[in-house]
Amino acid sequence: MSFRKLIKFSFLLALVAFFATSSQAQDDKSKRKSPPMETTGMVGDATVTINYSAPSVNGRKVFGDLVPYNKTWRSGANEATVFEVSKNVMVEGQELPAGKYGFFTIPGEDKWTIIFNSVWDQWGDYNYDKSKDVLRVEVMPKKLDEPVEQMKFAISEKDGKSWVALKWADTKAAFSVAPVASN
Repeated sequence: MSFRKLIKFSFLLALVAFFATSSQAQDDKSKRKSPPMETTGMVGDATVTINYSAPSVNGRKVFGDLVPYNKTWRSGANEATVFEVSKNVMVEGQELPAGKYGFFTIPGEDKWTIIFNSVWDQWGDYNYDKSKDVLRVEVMPKKLDEPVEQMKFAISEKDGKSWVALKWADTKAAFSVAPVASN
């Protein structure tokens, strides 16, 4: 191989290596400004798992500004939030079949709509289709005593009930989740 061809080959090899590592860095979701998170908990014998990207307040006004009131929101950043349940459960008294769902909300000042949509594998809420909703429930948001900088979901038990809560900035939207009663 001539010296000139060796130089060209070495240059091409270096270029390929550069772009390969560059694309791998872009695929590393942990380096995003809104990193991926997972919250898992038990409701009776059902496992509830929530996968989401957690945005931060960063000095911004969140609800009513960054996240407009009365508009569908992916309930996180990047990909749509995914809510998965291993068995049928009751959400605010309504049955949600076992499965994987796109989790969306419509935040409002006095009420939030919680949405479980059959299309879970999508980017944001750009292709959200209301006709694919499996369940919608309404809850009342609460003001938090202490603001939460990075959005988070929590699964907890209080007063004999299981709760899923989205907390961010000065707001908490929570809904009850219960096992389906056996006959």
